[in-house]
Parts: sequence; structure tokens; C-alpha cells
Amino acid sequence: MTVPSDKESRETLKASNFLRQIIERDLEQGSYAQRCWGGKPGDAATHQAGMPDPARIRTRFPPEPNGYLHIGHAKSICLNFGLARDYGGVCHMRFDDTNPEKEEQEYVDGILDAVRWLGFSWDANGTSHLFQASDYFDFMYRAAEYLIEAGLAYVDEQTPEQMRANRGDFGKPGVDSAYRKRGADENLQRFRDMRDGKLADGAAVLRARIDMASPNINLRDPALYRIKHAEHHNTGNKWCIYPMYTFAHPIEDALENITHSICTLEFEDQRPFYDWLLDRLSEGGLINTPHPRQYEFARLNLTYVLTSKRKLKQLVDEGHVNGWDDPRMPTIVGLRRRGYTPESLQLFAERIGVNKASGWIDFSTLEIALRDDLDPKAARAMVALDPVKLVIDNWDEAMGTGHIEPCAAPVHPHHPERGQRHFGFGRELWIERTDFEQVPPKGYNRLFPGNKVRLKYGYVVECIGADTDASGQVTTVHARFFQGTKSGTPGSDSVKAKGVITWVGVHDAVSAQVRLYDRLFKVPQPGTGEQDVLAEINPDSLKVVTAWVEPSLAACPADTRLQFERHGYFVADRKDHAPGRLVFNRTTGLKDTWAK
Repeated sequence: MTVPSDKESRETLKASNFLRQIIERDLEQGSYAQRCWGGKPGDAATHQAGMPDPARIRTRFPPEPNGYLHIGHAKSICLNFGLARDYGGVCHMRFDDTNPEKEEQEYVDGILDAVRWLGFSWDANGTSHLFQASDYFDFMYRAAEYLIEAGLAYVDEQTPEQMRANRGDFGKPGVDSAYRKRGADENLQRFRDMRDGKLADGAAVLRARIDMASPNINLRDPALYRIKHAEHHNTGNKWCIYPMYTFAHPIEDALENITHSICTLEFEDQRPFYDWLLDRLSEGGLINTPHPRQYEFARLNLTYVLTSKRKLKQLVDEGHVNGWDDPRMPTIVGLRRRGYTPESLQLFAERIGVNKASGWIDFSTLEIALRDDLDPKAARAMVALDPVKLVIDNWDEAMGTGHIEPCAAPVHPHHPERGQRHFGFGRELWIERTDFEQVPPKGYNRLFPGNKVRLKYGYVVECIGADTDASGQVTTVHARFFQGTKSGTPGSDSVKAKGVITWVGVHDAVSAQVRLYDRLFKVPQPGTGEQDVLAEINPDSLKVVTAWVEPSLAACPADTRLQFERHGYFVADRKDHAPGRLVFNRTTGLKDTWAK
């Protein structure tokens, strides 16, 4: 990896924020310049025996493999991997797998796939930086015994209810446990009894001995280890005690030589314990120094989106959506199936930036980033989503019975090198039902009796009426065309038309299922009020229609992103789309239809 100079870096970096300022200050001051790297995670001795760290900074993305990642995680991925990329560093991919009952290989695989799809890699300097917390269980146990021997931890055998009551609250200090005065030898023996399976789940915990009167409740002797007789997906049944997240996380950072441990604001109150623990382990010579520092930023709150794992799981389990990859879900797999691109999510993360203040980002910001990414990329196509037949009554007389006039349009209007798409114009066409009105409203410039429109890439026609069924619904629209007005020919503008509409030929159109997805919730901040979140679901978040699409789409592969002219951006569904069975998902409209 070529490391840019400070000047080169600053010239190419994105807009500054408080995290970039911290990193630039640390680089300027050489805060971590003297640290060594042992080639893999390890204790102080491992790293001090290594070479100077080739990474200027080290960040990490540390999800727990207990579910699918969502849009908030995408922001964190872009932030941690992006900062490492921009400052000549390395971002570690680490699984915080310290809870054996909720973690599955399915989620591990899904997380790795999501990070890769977003465009990031944990490989750097010829080495993979893919780690899991459970590989550090031996060191964590060693650190726990060190704290016990140093008089900084003790085994507490109060009941959970007693422990909760004695912890106090913001207006009342905690009460010392009766077990707090035990000596180091006795605590060590009881901790080993916990390790050896001699105590039942919940019978005891290992706690740090800090200050039960601390105004920060997180420093009132927090739990470090609990008993849990459960098989772990990585370590099997080797352990029946497992470290608490607040104990494990700083140790993981230290073993991996992380410089800047970036997390969301809910962990701000945990930072004093993060520093307390790493300071104590540094004093004992167990970890490399200087140790990592934690920095917090505001988590992503996106309107009309729910990111609570528990509530998302409820939607899946109760069948309100069709799985974790339902295109209405805010999961990365859902966004991907909806048609979002990695570049659009990176652009969104860059535009919203990072700060310390919580707030809500309007969903339209995400859609704008998507449109800005798709507009120069997506091939164009014409479709009729709600089709009604248009018959050109004078076609056969003018052109010959059954004649099909070849027409063409650019694959992309701004990229002629991408070629043309071809389709035919004949006597019968499919148009959008909304492109005809028997009695037009004011300002309506599409088809109505006596009005002229251009059929895009084809001819100018004049509406002469419509057929209806017994209920009054239009079944066929009739028009006459003006010979010599074909688009791209010398006489194309000989007849003036105010409106332009899209169409597909009945003879060569291909049937397709189109899923018209919209926002899953009808309220801006779902799940935040007293109302049941299920009552906030948008009943019109999915409509399925049978459409006619132009023949150029007959063989398009799954995951193809398109702009259906006049309608918006769509994608060929990555699971259900196949030759002979076309399925398209609406990604987003051409503009924000939710704007007030």
C-alpha cells in the first residue's frame, strides 16, 4: 500500500469533521508513531517484538453476528473503512462474538458479504485483518485473573435482584456487596470454580472493584464475566463463562493495536470504564502502549425507517415483510435487492457526515444519493405499468396491413457509445392508462379527444376517442397518426404536439411482473411513540402489477438497474427474475413523491 503524504492526503480527503480532526492531530503529534505491530493481534510482548506498525492508523468494524446489518451499519462501515483508506491505515473486520446464544454462521457470512458488496476489504499490507473476539478468550481470562490478583476485581454471589437493587441510581449511591471484601486468593478460587463449571448460570459474576459511589453508574463495579453454560459457534464447549461486552471490547481493540475506536453515542458513558480497564492492563504490562482511545458519534436516525433489530425481527417473524431481504427492509440485503448501489450508500454516508449531535436525516437524502448515482449509469427502457391498448386506426391504410416500423432509442441518452435499443411501432400499442382522459383536467397535455401527442421515438398521433366497458372503464383508446412525423426524420416536427408519452408495441412487448415498493412506514419516526409500530406500517408499501416492457429487456440479467422512462428507477430482482419470468422492483421514483 502506498501511503500518501500529509499534504497529498489533505488535498484529496473529504469534508472535515471532528473525527478527521482528531486523526490529523494524532498523526501530526505522532501519537502512535512509535508503536510496533506483531503481525497479528497479541499482547504487549507480541507487538513489542514486532516491526514498526505499517498502518498509520487502525480502525475496526466490530458487529455482533446476531442479525443482518442495516443502513446504520452501512454508515459505520463506510466511516471506519473510509477513514483507514484516507489516512493510509487499516480497518479490521472483527466479529464481537461473545454471546454464544444469539450468534450464527449465517449472520457471519451475511456480514462479510455486505462489507465486500459495499466495496471494502480487510486485506492490507499482504495480510487479512479478519478477526473474532472469541479467539481472544484465553487472553481475556488471563486479564481477568490479573485484575483479581491486583485487587481490582472480585466474584460477587448476590442474586441478580440484589445486585440491581444495591447498584443505586442517579440520585443514590450504590451499596457495597458483602462479597466485595473477599481477598484475592478466595476470589481467584471462586473465579476458577466459575470457569470449571462448578456454579450454575446466574450464581455468580466477576465484577471490577472501582467505586460504588461513582456518579457514573457504569463505574459502580461493572460485571466482567458471567456464567453461561452454552455452546459457542467458534469455541464449542470449552468455556462456560463468557466476558461481558464492555470488558471484551476494549481488550479486543488493544490486542489488535487499534488507534481510534469509533462507536455511537450510546457508548459515551462507557468510555470511562474503557479507559480504566486499558489503563490498568497497561500498568500490568499486558497490552501494547499507547492504548486505543474511544470516540463517539451520533448514530443514524433516518425518517420512515426502523433500525431496531428486535422490531425488525418481529416484522420478519410475523410475516409483515417477506424476509430479511424484503426490498422494503432497511437491511443491507434488502437495500441491495431494492436496487441500491454500493456507490449510492457511500455517497449518502459522505453527504450526511458525522457529528456529536443526534438528529433525523430525511429519507429523501438517501434517495437523492441513489438517483445521483444511477442517473449516469442506468440504461433506459419504456414500459406500460398500467397498460391500456392504443389503436392507430389509419395505420394499415397508410403503411400496409401488419406493417411494423422499426424504431430505435439510445441505451443511455448521454452515452452514445453504449449503443441503441430497438423495438417496433405498429397498429396496436400499449400506453399508460393515466395517459388518456376522456375529460382532461386543466393543464393536461396527454391524450384526450382532439389532442395531439408524440409517441416518444415514434410518431405524432391525434386522439379520436375511446371504447369503454359496461362499468365505464376505458378498454381501448383510438388515434390517427401523422405520416412523416417519425422521430429523427426530417419531417418529425411538421406537426406540433404539446405532450410526449411512452409506449410499447403489442407485437413485441414482453410481459413482466413489477413490484411497486414504497416506504414501509407511513410516519416519519416509526417506533418512537406510544402507538404500536405495526399500526404505523404503510398499507400501500407494495403493489404488484403485470406490465408490458420493451423487448430489449427480455434477456436482461438479474440485478440489472434501469430507468423506466417517466416512472423511475427499477432493478431486475436478484432472486426471482429469470429469462422467461421477468420481475422488476421499483427502487425509487424520478422525484420525491413524499415531499410536502
